[in-house]
Amino acid sequence: MDKGIEKERLLEVYRQTLASKEMIEAAFESAYEGIVITDNKGIIIMINKTYAEFLRVRVDDVIGKHVTKIIENTRMHIVAQTGKAELAQVQRIHGGKMLVHRIPIFHNGQVIAVVGKVLFQDVKELHALSKRVNQLEQELSYYKGEFLKHLGIRYGLEDIIGSSPVLQKLKKLVKKVAASDTTVFIGGESGTGKEMFAHAIHQLSHRRLEPFVKVNCAAIPESLLESILFGYADGAFTGAVRGGRKGKFEMAHGGSIFLDEIGELTLSMQAKLLRVLQEKEIEPVGAIHPVKIDVRIITASNRHLDQMVKENRFREDLYYRLNVLALTLPPLRERLEDIPELTYHLLDELAQEIGVYVKGVAPEVMDCLLAYHWPGNVRELRNVLERSLHLMEGKMIQIEHLPYHLVTQHQTAQHRYSLRTAVEQAEREIIHRVLKITKGDREQAIQLLGISRSGFYHKLKKYMLSSVK
Repeated sequence: MDKGIEKERLLEVYRQTLASKEMIEAAFESAYEGIVITDNKGIIIMINKTYAEFLRVRVDDVIGKHVTKIIENTRMHIVAQTGKAELAQVQRIHGGKMLVHRIPIFHNGQVIAVVGKVLFQDVKELHALSKRVNQLEQELSYYKGEFLKHLGIRYGLEDIIGSSPVLQKLKKLVKKVAASDTTVFIGGESGTGKEMFAHAIHQLSHRRLEPFVKVNCAAIPESLLESILFGYADGAFTGAVRGGRKGKFEMAHGGSIFLDEIGELTLSMQAKLLRVLQEKEIEPVGAIHPVKIDVRIITASNRHLDQMVKENRFREDLYYRLNVLALTLPPLRERLEDIPELTYHLLDELAQEIGVYVKGVAPEVMDCLLAYHWPGNVRELRNVLERSLHLMEGKMIQIEHLPYHLVTQHQTAQHRYSLRTAVEQAEREIIHRVLKITKGDREQAIQLLGISRSGFYHKLKKYMLSSVK
């Protein structure tokens, strides 16, 4: 090879190497964090101006000196010996706490250098950043909630209060049901929370970021129901909005539609709903062509649809289409153990809504609530508590603040079931004594009583013993 060409090639390699070196040095110097590099014996071979200024030294004065002579409490030389990185370690320098990395550099299996990097010149900076991150996470959670509300979602599974076995089983089933796109029917008495379960199913599904549209079939006049559900085309009827209007099904495209009180639909509307389920399309009133839709249908009713089928008031084919996955919500009287938790949750909600704050309810009030049969379920419990808040004086709901029919039924129940009352009184007294003996140590009390933790805290609420020490 010509010596001139070889010389030019070597010069070009040198220039590239020099350019790379200058670029690395520029990056090294412009780094916001303090950086120092030592050899495998702890001798400083590089340090950037940021770190030198912080250490109050000149770069030229420290190159070639042992790191322990320049940086107090350093462990760079130890990392060079052990070969083990030390990440996010606290190091005290100039009376302040720093957060640092110490990272060994290997070549052919041997440590050849150690890089030290100051992440924060004071741990207070880290705490401030952590606080800011937490604040941002809270803001993100808030805006996510607002976004979901905008989509129509108001409730999640966490809003369905209660820890009774029947409710826990139902919540597990909801999680399974939510994962598919199958039609769901929710049955149960009025006031049991059918709408909340519908919201929760949508919120747990893959459609959660798409619209959730709810329709109360009983609240819409029959003459308007078809146009509200399926929309209408331009000029479909006198008074129609120019350009037509989308119906609820089209608004829910990509998401879910919740049809409450489905048992109120007429037979003709039932036939049209069946076609939507079969064909996955709707026909707006006055339209020439059908519109394809992608919607998950969730329905609910407090009626016994199977009985309506026998009476020819509900289409059998539609019934089986809707009843692919069915959830039956228990009435409140079948999960009385949830009443204490529900009561305090509802009191917190009402305090935010009406501005009346309360410490709790008197023991005899809780006895009344537990003895009542609750035909209106959770909705009725909420109404009773709201009424009591408006009537009460002081910070505790007393027996005189309850509706007359609750009190009289409880008195009748007390007379009829005096054994249960005696057992509850004895139970309350025993728990009270054990808490006195343990000086309020609840873990010790649970062991002495020989009951589960959840059972213990349930009884604390039930008998208003939370403050006993």
